Amino acid sequence: MNWIFFFEQCLNGLQFGLMLFLLVAGLTLIFGIMDLINLAHGSLYMIGAYLVATFAQASGSFMLAVALGLVATAIIGMAVEVLVLRGLYKRDHLSQVLATFALILIANETTRAIWGVQPLSLSVPAALSGSVELLPGLHYSTFRLVIIAVGLAVAALLYFVVVRTRVGMLVRAGASNRQMATAMGTNIKWLFTAVFGAGAMLCALAGAMLGPLLAVQVGMGENILILAFVTVVIGGIGSMRGAFIGALLVGVVDTFGRAFIPTLLRTALPPSLADAAGPSLAAITTYLLMVVVLFWKPQGLFPAGS
Repeated sequence: MNWIFFFEQCLNGLQFGLMLFLLVAGLTLIFGIMDLINLAHGSLYMIGAYLVATFAQASGSFMLAVALGLVATAIIGMAVEVLVLRGLYKRDHLSQVLATFALILIANETTRAIWGVQPLSLSVPAALSGSVELLPGLHYSTFRLVIIAVGLAVAALLYFVVVRTRVGMLVRAGASNRQMATAMGTNIKWLFTAVFGAGAMLCALAGAMLGPLLAVQVGMGENILILAFVTVVIGGIGSMRGAFIGALLVGVVDTFGRAFIPTLLRTALPPSLADAAGPSLAAITTYLLMVVVLFWKPQGLFPAGS
């Protein structure tokens, strides 16, 4: 095996896992604190990517577009929470699933009506379009390295905010005992709105970082949302530590599966059969990982409160 290719795939898995963590962190916050199953979380990722692409085309500045896209998506997320989701907190999970699935359809059709059916282009900034030689013979995309740095920085910031600040204390109090937190003077309604806005902002950041690598198109949120829920289950529902570790595991396993399984099959099967079966087997590696983890630890690797 070419060690340069192997190391490159390790970096790709780390990069994908950290971007997945941005989505999973929002899901974890929303479910852990608000006890809300939000299938429309991926739609915020899509909306964030569209807004960043639109602002980038209008301003010519990727950094300004990201800043504006984060703020705009957070505002949209908080508006959705206030106008739609507040009425779902006391409903059962089936009602939440149906209502947020309806939001997916509304978001997709609204996006299609505003931006059309053709994908938008979101280019890598010129300053980040090159590559860096990390090791002799190993040149890696500068933009992907920036994605890794951003993901690690956001993970560290989330840990600091949740564990070391008063805001994090209120968040943890609301998650562990909502009634007691209310009795102690915490405005739970606005805490929920702020948490949802933060989750929407993380979605937009993931959309901004992955937009130049993937197509910015209608429905892009549904595909990655499935992986996000798999990650939540693997890491442990409601656990931020589990979300981080689970995202890294899913990112690496998914990347390695797509990179190496087709090649390994070609050593044992005819090329035509290997080419047909390889992508399918690679696509189910993360689900096999989930099965193995749940068989070993039914509540996930790091269940909330562990």
